[in-house]
Amino acid sequence: MSSTKAFVLAFAILSLAAFIGCEQKPAPTPAKSNSHVHDDGTIHTDGDDPEKPGSHVNADGTVHSDDESHSEEDHADHGAPIELGAATAGGFSLRAARDEGALQAGGDAPIDLWITGGTTKVVSVRFWIGTEDARGSMKAKAEIEIPAEPNHWHTHVEVPEPMPAGSKLWVEIEDDQGGRSVASFDLEN
Repeated sequence: MSSTKAFVLAFAILSLAAFIGCEQKPAPTPAKSNSHVHDDGTIHTDGDDPEKPGSHVNADGTVHSDDESHSEEDHADHGAPIELGAATAGGFSLRAARDEGALQAGGDAPIDLWITGGTTKVVSVRFWIGTEDARGSMKAKAEIEIPAEPNHWHTHVEVPEPMPAGSKLWVEIEDDQGGRSVASFDLEN
């Protein structure tokens, strides 16, 4: 056998051995195209937080949940509503309520918000309990509670554990012009 043939044969055997011995890893998942940067510089990506399936982690460490809407049957076991008051944000008038009962750190709180007024259309509403910067809180995306009542938004908001002193209910409203506005409500009224 010529030295060239021997070299080619040795190269082929080594290449095959390297290929067989390679650990094959799955291809990385491509980045999702609906990631975006908030006005405050936080980045909302659609990477799941393994601790909270269906949630997303912002660049500042806050966790965000795109909670699904709930049927009326889901609300049958809720307590009587506690009115949390009224506020304004971005030209909208807001009225909030939560279900009665003590808020339990690590639990959730059913929240309702009624939005009226404004010169733009509301396209997204998010709630969180805690501090204004949402650090340590999970943001929950609200949905229209009942289609016949398009001003009534609802979701279940996770109560952070531990719950920061002076925690409030925070509401972020995004309109169809890309404007975002924030309001807060005391949790006990």
